Amino acid sequence: MGKIAAAALALLLLIAVLASAGAGGLLSAFGSNGTEPSRAALADIPSGYLALYVDAATTCPGLDWSVLAAVGKAESDHGRSTLPGVTDGANYAGARGPMQFLPPTFQSVVAKHPPPKGGATPPSPYNAHDAIYTAAAYLCDSGARDGRNVPDAIYAYNHADWYVSKILTQAQAYASGAGFGADTATTAAALQAINYAQGQLGLPYEWGGNGPGTGDTGFDCSGLTKAAYTAAGITLPRTAQEQFDAGPRVPTGQQPKPGDLVFYGSPHGGIHHVGLYIGGGQMIDAPRPGKPIRIEPYRYQGDDYAGATRPA
Repeated sequence: MGKIAAAALALLLLIAVLASAGAGGLLSAFGSNGTEPSRAALADIPSGYLALYVDAATTCPGLDWSVLAAVGKAESDHGRSTLPGVTDGANYAGARGPMQFLPPTFQSVVAKHPPPKGGATPPSPYNAHDAIYTAAAYLCDSGARDGRNVPDAIYAYNHADWYVSKILTQAQAYASGAGFGADTATTAAALQAINYAQGQLGLPYEWGGNGPGTGDTGFDCSGLTKAAYTAAGITLPRTAQEQFDAGPRVPTGQQPKPGDLVFYGSPHGGIHHVGLYIGGGQMIDAPRPGKPIRIEPYRYQGDDYAGATRPA
């Protein structure tokens, strides 16, 4: 079976699951919270899990289903992981189920937001239905409601900057704003670059810095992006202006994809800063002296955003 045919079959299965589950119709399921599944999502996510992610996300205005699905991917590979704690028992930290809840957290969220009918009685973290609806409620209470601060909500789920970056990148790969079948999968090189940059979070800003591997303690902005793409097998020029000039440019008005470089300043010889876009409106960058390498919004009030390039 070809890839397009397989994606179409997966979509038909998803529609059937949603209809049988009484999810309120495709328009309500996919319309209010933004995006639709990409080919990558249809190929990777079991149809039953995908239906749950989509429907559970509608309980939290502003939470896109793809973020919920990315958490499920990271925590248990959508319930397919054979590690301890996914189907029974607990992992080393005591977490349980496909969304890896600590029992006190699960119980406290369920007490405030009981999952709808269709799960276990009483609700169980091992039950995919209960776990996914509870994860949506937890993310919602943690900042995802109305899209106020999705990165903070993800950070509340797992207190690590690398985890936030991983979830945002995976969510972007799963989501498609252009309809079913649109391929928005992030390239392998872009993922390698992001993975390298994640590993540098917390290091200090250092003017002219090229990283600990060169004897420096940290990076400046373009030193970080150059090192990230070197790790992915792609050679970039050294300065932010040179990287901007090297392209290839992302068309004006087009949303960046994970792995794109985002630039600030004047396009005509005045580029002064660059970051690595990771999805969800966020970038990893070395911002300025006194501030460590960190995740932050790539657009902000008063910025002088000049555009993006796509080295990968």
